[in-house]
Amino acid sequence: MAKEAFFKYIKPAPETQKVTSRDGCIYMYRLMKFIGWIPPKTGPIFLRGLYYFYSVLTYTLGVVYLPLGFALSYIKEFDNFTPDEFLTSLQVAINTFGGTVKCSITYINLWRLRKVEIILNELDKRIETDVARKKMHESISLSNYIFLIFTILYNGYAGSTFLSYLASGRPPWSLYNPLIDWHESLLNLVVQATFEYIVMTFAVIQHQLSDTYLVVFIILIRGHFNLLMDRVQNLRTDPSKTDEENYEDLVNCVKDHKKILECCKILRPMISGTIFVQFGLIGSVLGLTLINIFFFSNLWRGMACCLFVVAVLSETFPFCYNCNLLIDECQELGVRIFQSNWTDAPARYKSTLIQFMHHVQQPIMFIAGGIIPITMNSNITVAKFAFSIITIVKEMNLAEQFK
Repeated sequence: MAKEAFFKYIKPAPETQKVTSRDGCIYMYRLMKFIGWIPPKTGPIFLRGLYYFYSVLTYTLGVVYLPLGFALSYIKEFDNFTPDEFLTSLQVAINTFGGTVKCSITYINLWRLRKVEIILNELDKRIETDVARKKMHESISLSNYIFLIFTILYNGYAGSTFLSYLASGRPPWSLYNPLIDWHESLLNLVVQATFEYIVMTFAVIQHQLSDTYLVVFIILIRGHFNLLMDRVQNLRTDPSKTDEENYEDLVNCVKDHKKILECCKILRPMISGTIFVQFGLIGSVLGLTLINIFFFSNLWRGMACCLFVVAVLSETFPFCYNCNLLIDECQELGVRIFQSNWTDAPARYKSTLIQFMHHVQQPIMFIAGGIIPITMNSNITVAKFAFSIITIVKEMNLAEQFK
């Protein structure tokens, strides 16, 4: 029963069940609460204080200590690294430095997510038919399903790296730890590896949240946008409605479109910073990881690196793909407005429709750092840098020199 209750949110709810857009964020908010990002508003002062202490601890370990630990390990123990250990550490370190910025941006702007929720709740009230309710339930379940996949993928990388390196007698990420010398005994190695795994787990969860909130919300926004397109297509198709009622339906569609634009406007600064950081890192991180796989890793470490490659690609690909779909849907909305039943409508209706059609011609786009359009083309372009790094390594025979 507990298993069914946990996984029920990845399946579309029955049409008779009332579900809100917020249910599409339920796994995300649970994980935020687990990592210490959503403190309780009520309860005993002692427990609330304990939660705040836990929040500071997880944030300090995952966002402050982890990048600092990588940097100090390169300064203090660089001579002790083997090539594959150094690349495994460096590929994660670079991603961690960027992740620190992304997590900070996400945590500071959590209020934006709450504000968007309020608008989505207003859009939920516009869902009246079973067909529309079914479509929205599918969007809600899809957002939860994707978040669960991200959770498995990110934590799968951390777990596989921990086990593969511990089995080979090395700590997984070689973080600097002045309190323990893992070379002295097997117990010290296990303690060091376990400590690194705990720190990395905190960081992985925080990075996952900063990478997935935008995918979750754009799926929900696209769900409401598709319902808006259906409502536009059905304008003036009910013969029982008067001209005034038809005009009211059109005005409601205009209001829905404005609410969707408002959601995007609220999220835009948050998304811009997050994706800009990731675009700046993805090429170099992928390049180092692929070099590690091709030239230095054994089977098990290579599998862990492959999971890392998938995780890095997942940081941008799903959102960029959904951005492309949203741009296409904006164009489709304009077509549906033009093809709706307006030819014999009153002058006031036609005037409002023309204004509406004019406004929707501007597609909904997100810009990374105010410079790079967030699209699949941009994602592919920045990822290509990885192959440039591999080409340089092969041409200069750097892999053999490191060996």
